[in-house]
Parts: sequence; C-alpha cells; structure tokens
Amino acid sequence: MRLNKYIASAGICSRRKADEMINEGRVKVDGLEVLEYGFQVEEGSVVEVDGQVVTVSTKPPVYLMMNKPVGYITTVTDDRGRPTVMELVEHMDERLFPVGRLDYNTSGLLILTNDGDFANLMMHPGHKIYKTYRARVRGVVPMHKLNILRKGVYLDGVKTAPALAEIEKHGKGSTVLEIKIYEGKNRQIRRMCEAIGHPVLELERVAIGDLTLGHLKVGHTKKINPSDIQALINQANKTEKSGSIQGKTGRPGRTGWARAKKR
Repeated sequence: MRLNKYIASAGICSRRKADEMINEGRVKVDGLEVLEYGFQVEEGSVVEVDGQVVTVSTKPPVYLMMNKPVGYITTVTDDRGRPTVMELVEHMDERLFPVGRLDYNTSGLLILTNDGDFANLMMHPGHKIYKTYRARVRGVVPMHKLNILRKGVYLDGVKTAPALAEIEKHGKGSTVLEIKIYEGKNRQIRRMCEAIGHPVLELERVAIGDLTLGHLKVGHTKKINPSDIQALINQANKTEKSGSIQGKTGRPGRTGWARAKKR
C-alpha cells in the first residue's frame, strides 16, 4: 500500500495531509525517514508518525456531521491551547479527524471521519464538491459586485473559480448572501467578500454537496446516513471519470524525489 494511503487508512488524516507529513520528515517506515509519497508499505512494516506507531484499522469507517460552533478551531490539536472541534467528540472511541477546515469565527457543517480516502475525495477541488455558505456581509451588495463573485475574484494574484452566488435578503446595513464554492483556499469566502468591499459579519456553512445541517443543534454531532455518504462519493467519482483530474488524488506521479536516512 502506498505510504500516504496507509496513513490515511489508519485514520490519521487525509492523503493530502499525509503528503505534507511525509514531506516534513514526520514519517518513518521500519526506522527510516521516508520522503516519498508513493513509497510502498510492505506487510509487517512498522510505520511511525511523529514517533507514534500507526496501524490500519479493520473497523468499519465512521462518518459524523457536526454543527461547529464559533470559537473552535478545526484541527486535531493546537499548540496555542485553543479549543478544537475534537473536544466536542471526546465521547467517541474512534480516532477521528475533521474533513477540511472552518475558521475560528465560522460555524456550521463539518464532517469528521477516520476514512482518509473519503476525506481526500471531499477536499480535492478537482472533484468539485460544492460547499454552501450563508454569509451576512456589511453593506448593501449591488448586482455588479455579486457578478464579480460569480466570475471569480483575484486573491494573492490568483483568480478563484467562479462562485455560485445569490442574494438571500437585504437587512439594515447588511446583506445575506448564499455562496457556493468547491475550492478550499484559506478563509476564501471572507477574502472574496473583502475583495468586493463587503466584509463578512457572520459566516455559516450550511451544506456540503447535498448534505445539509438540517435541525442539528450547534455543538452537536450525529452519524451521517450511509446513503448520504455514498451520494457524495458518487458525485466525486462522477467528476473524476469525466477526466477533469489526474487520478484519485489529482496529483501527477512524483518520481526521483525521495530520500531515506537512519535516525
């Protein structure tokens, strides 16, 4: 099994995050630091991440949805001592991780799982899984500003993919927008709205694909219906089969770029 897939299958993180860990020298196989994503893990090999031995679980995968509150960060741990979403699932026996991120001041739908391959499908922009946000922004947004979001906004010199954007309602000095994007750039919705001169006042993610929060209370979690998980997988695989991405991870093969050394 490829090393990044092994780490993901062990429920540590997504394959994309596993690639980062490997690149940072945090992964060893049989005592050797390995920096090749596609390194093949043989049966009986010992894999360590940050000095901890990890094994592929034989238990069935777990999929939870959470209505994330404001004031929590979407990581497994935090070196600054801030509260993380993992504190809200301490009752779970399985080792889970969040799929993607919602920033500290953003609430709403978050998926947690121990299935790294599923996480990769949901996070990779090539699969075009739309995430739906409800944003209350400052000021009254005119149509020409909305059309900028629909065409794409330049962030750090790079144009975002076009967003699906609609005005839900105008309030006193503010506008509620529904914005759908399939990319996951850092603070993307907030930065897009800032770019058109209407900074976000409140932000909530209300859907991932066709999966919605429903009546789930803030701070609560529940298991996701298997049919909903399969629908998301089918949507991602449909995009993949259309030929819009390269392989399952959307990453061309990397060769001639590895080193291993005894620690």
